[in-house]
Amino acid sequence: MRQPLRYPWVNLDVDEVLAPAIAVRIDVLENKAEVPAHSHRKGQLVFALTGGVTCRVPRGLWMVPPHCGVWIPGGLEHSNVATSNARLYFVYVEPGAADLPDQCCTFSISPLLRELIVEMSHGVPDDDARGEALTKVLLTDLPRMPVQQLHLPLSSEKRLKRIAAALAEDPSDRRTLAEWAARVALSESSLARLVVKETGLTFGRWRQQLHLVVALRELASGASVQQVSGDLGYESVTAFITMFKKALGKPPAKYLASVGQDGGSGFGGR
Repeated sequence: MRQPLRYPWVNLDVDEVLAPAIAVRIDVLENKAEVPAHSHRKGQLVFALTGGVTCRVPRGLWMVPPHCGVWIPGGLEHSNVATSNARLYFVYVEPGAADLPDQCCTFSISPLLRELIVEMSHGVPDDDARGEALTKVLLTDLPRMPVQQLHLPLSSEKRLKRIAAALAEDPSDRRTLAEWAARVALSESSLARLVVKETGLTFGRWRQQLHLVVALRELASGASVQQVSGDLGYESVTAFITMFKKALGKPPAKYLASVGQDGGSGFGGR
């Protein structure tokens, strides 16, 4: 069951705060929590210290495993769903305060940057010399963080939305491209072209990316590799680990242990 995400402030509009950057700590308890679709003038980094977050924007899902953060440019509508027992930090950045992307991306967050974010969430005054120094380092280092390819491209095309919704509901669904084509009244070749046109990926690669997003979300919430492998419909744990390692460079346990230890390894680059 999803609960509304509880903020530690009352009636505070982050867009009215003129500081170059502010950080807020959010703790999620036993149940998954959600922030409904919204937007704000400031850009936002959603950083997970423990647990994970899935951020949805109009054309994609972005996964935030532990020690990573998703960057959401200002003005972009988005929603966040956090795993149970997650500890999150929202960092709001004034437009133009840092050289950050104008599109969503998932950053690995270095140990130094993690500590800066945690410290800033304690409410260091922005007019204090120490606060100014912390903010300056944050805004200088954040754009330098490696980018992780942890997102699922989405489409507003009605037939692809139908397929995406079905696969999100049951990621273990192993219907072939031909079977999906028949379900949405297209030829197999037409559906294949449509998927590439709308997402930039082949159908097989797109479904694999969905599996990666789901797997990281569930692993971050404490599920075992064996459980995730079964939930995704893999014939064996070995097959799932092979897919994961091929896509992200390391098997699940080593990947989650290593992400953020030294700023990540930047799979895919920016």
